[in-house]
Amino acid sequence: MCGVTPPVELRTLVLGGTRSGKSRHAEVLLEGLPGDAAVRYLATGRRIPGDTDWDARIAAHAARRPAHWTTEEVVGTELATALARPGPVLVDDLATWLTGVLDDAGAWAAPVVPAGVDAAVDGLVAAVAAAPGPLVLVSAETGLGVVPDTRAGRLFRDRLGELNAALARVCDDVVLVVAGRALALPPGGTAGTPAVAPAPVTEVPAEEVPEPEVPVAGAAGAEVADPAGDVAGTPAGVPGAVVPATGAAAGAVAGAAPTPDSVSESDVEIVPVAVGRPDSRSRREAVALVDGLAMPTGGLGRLGELGVWLASCQGTCPPQAPVRARVVLLAADHGIAANGVSAYPPEVSAVRATAAAAGRLPVTVAARAAGATVRVVDVGLVSGAEGAEPGWLVAHGTGRIDREDALDGERATTAWLTGRRLADAEIDAGADLLIPATLAVGVTTPAATLVAAVTGAEPVAVVGRASGIDDRAWMRKAVAIRDALRRARPHLRDPLALLRTVGGTDLIVLAGFLARAAERKVPAVLDGLAVGAAALLADELAPGAKDWWVAAQPSTEPAATLVLEHLSLVPLLDLAVRTEDGTAAVTALPLVVTAARLLAETGTARDTGVVPGDVIAAAGAGR
Repeated sequence: MCGVTPPVELRTLVLGGTRSGKSRHAEVLLEGLPGDAAVRYLATGRRIPGDTDWDARIAAHAARRPAHWTTEEVVGTELATALARPGPVLVDDLATWLTGVLDDAGAWAAPVVPAGVDAAVDGLVAAVAAAPGPLVLVSAETGLGVVPDTRAGRLFRDRLGELNAALARVCDDVVLVVAGRALALPPGGTAGTPAVAPAPVTEVPAEEVPEPEVPVAGAAGAEVADPAGDVAGTPAGVPGAVVPATGAAAGAVAGAAPTPDSVSESDVEIVPVAVGRPDSRSRREAVALVDGLAMPTGGLGRLGELGVWLASCQGTCPPQAPVRARVVLLAADHGIAANGVSAYPPEVSAVRATAAAAGRLPVTVAARAAGATVRVVDVGLVSGAEGAEPGWLVAHGTGRIDREDALDGERATTAWLTGRRLADAEIDAGADLLIPATLAVGVTTPAATLVAAVTGAEPVAVVGRASGIDDRAWMRKAVAIRDALRRARPHLRDPLALLRTVGGTDLIVLAGFLARAAERKVPAVLDGLAVGAAALLADELAPGAKDWWVAAQPSTEPAATLVLEHLSLVPLLDLAVRTEDGTAAVTALPLVVTAARLLAETGTARDTGVVPGDVIAAAGAGR
């Protein structure tokens, strides 16, 4: 054994990939305790009947541990209970523990993750924070590759990443093991922090027995490295600050408006490192409420799940039906529209904005029917539009993303802040549910480019017919996306730079709007490829924001399908609406209201007597 055994902290979290040496490093930490202390080894890997390879891995791990250590096999909430007893304790590992929790809850196929998962995770984090120690936790570092190709894989990646982050906040020391070398992460560090110093222990024996794989029963999809070495969608730099993109900025967009006087250096706001999740207690109460209603188990289906989501967003059970739903329509022009990538000429963006302001578009008609109010805002039209609010203008159009950046760094930052201020204005005015959309011609081209950049998809896999384009326009669009993706490659790790380079004014405003709404705990309904692409980047800039959104319907655009998979969102409807202006989202509003009222007004089985027959018989016998 090379190196010197370091002192073990009260609580240490050891992270690493498969066969990285993380388990051996954790064992070394506790082997160095004075007096040959008897370590309790809490094994979370469940035995799988008939799986001899798995049994062999477990036996190999047990054989290399000191003989005076004791082993306890724990699952689910048993782990939190076991941590309450005095240490020293080694837990190996949390990935297998989480897998078991997700298995027990039936979460892999559930449209909404059952409340029991949140309860188990919260209980474990609390137990770790209160553990008497010394305590060493081992967990798999995940999410280092392109998005898993299954919903279950994305669920596992997201939940394990959240669990690791939550535990890191309550641990005294966090170590990342790579290729047998231990790296101590800085205290209180955040994603993107550049400083990583090596820990005193520098090596793990090369003959180490391989660590056990995490058996997810085919759930966690394999992560594939980007061919060029980049991991699409990973933020770069320090994620707390909104700053103009680095590198040579593109020249000013022709005819672009100056930055509004209201924006100054002091106005540059801080992007949250993470957005708080909807209230787990209200979620659990809502799940219990639905289970007790006068109906067969699971009788409300997706409506019940929608009501549970709304309750968790509002932080109250039963949830209240939204009474001030607001539709915010953004008007903007995209330079790429001049390349014939849409069935409509570029000037139709302003025409649509005027029609929307007059209440003549499908989305505005649907909003009147659903009782929602509409606001039309000009954030990037070349020449403005009658009836559209001009006070939020960021730029007059954008550059052609296949040849030049959509915006320069200053205007990209302004667009992000504009979206946040728009959300603040709506929420301060009383909005309790938000539906953002864009009216821009050609917007699906930059939107599809962004989706391809984040997910690693090929250009032809994201090109759709959108406004009803013919084959020639489809080919022009595919070429434009291909060329834009080449320009985007240097910025795959920087969401704001990606939006600046191959996005557009309305897409950046949408991203800022969605991130701010989630930060202020106001739910939103997503509809269409453009909003979905903005949501992808919003969740990168404000991790966790996706928990505050629900998808209205699957779009006919192939890139939109990738968005839903990436964000793990299950659509409420499937109406094949292709307007891309928020019409489907507004159409889903009555479902949200109905879901809330079902939870609030439906009688319980106990109160109504609507219970299964054997229960009725038992009740009658007791009278």
